[in-house]
Amino acid sequence: MLHVDINAAKADMTHIYGKPDPRSYFRELSKVDYKIPDRAKPLFDSLICHLEDRKEEPVCALDLGCSYGVNAALLKHDLDMDDLYEHWTDPLLDHATPEQVIDADRRFFDEIPTTSSATIVGLDSSMPAIDYAKNAGLLDEGVALDLEREPLPEAASEMLQPVDLIISTGCVGYVTETSFSKMMPAVTQGQKPWLANFVLRMFSFEPIAQELATHGYVTEKLDCEPFVQRAFVSHDEQEGVLDKLAAQGLDTKGEENGYLIAEFYLSRPQQDAAVPIGEIIGV
Repeated sequence: MLHVDINAAKADMTHIYGKPDPRSYFRELSKVDYKIPDRAKPLFDSLICHLEDRKEEPVCALDLGCSYGVNAALLKHDLDMDDLYEHWTDPLLDHATPEQVIDADRRFFDEIPTTSSATIVGLDSSMPAIDYAKNAGLLDEGVALDLEREPLPEAASEMLQPVDLIISTGCVGYVTETSFSKMMPAVTQGQKPWLANFVLRMFSFEPIAQELATHGYVTEKLDCEPFVQRAFVSHDEQEGVLDKLAAQGLDTKGEENGYLIAEFYLSRPQQDAAVPIGEIIGV
């Protein structure tokens, strides 16, 4: 089943990614209890710590589909999604200009102690989201690029070369093996990074895993309870997703409870794959 057909079952939220700051994004996502970054944070933290211990210096992580730098905010600071919802839906910000929001956000995050020394690089198709995340100090570097339709520019290739870990919490499905095939030659020029992807169950990760295998990677799915991403926007969205899952012969138990459900995939170079996932992330 093509990703474009599966995506047709999901509510279209692309309009919330084009604003110059995250207020609209968080107002919309608060309505559906979007929570996957909270679920992902401890796993990403464990992977970052493991890789830092191996290389004995700070890790560079690439957030694929980073939007407004939400994962960066959580990984760099002692914050959770409720904190971000409270901050970005604060009525005091209702009439602020985007420039005022960015100034307020820089002060907000500067006042919260940093909990990670990792460098966070972001890649997303939304230029406004990337610009905000860099200007607010959440991303150390960022590039607005749609690798499904565009080549990887030389400047972006150089920016990606130091990456030790690639993470994503919801872009797979919009991002396919096409993007990974363009990205991997750049990120594997030196050390080979690990890849940690949360993938909605209705999307097969197999085509991406096969692409990564051509670069010497082994992909494993974490054997644990799936992860809640968000609630369905509507009954129609839920029914559409249930239909797509059933058409692929997948059980629909989790989604029948009213939530989109994701699974976790870790891809590592062949020589690193001997250590079980659970031993690294404590699951």
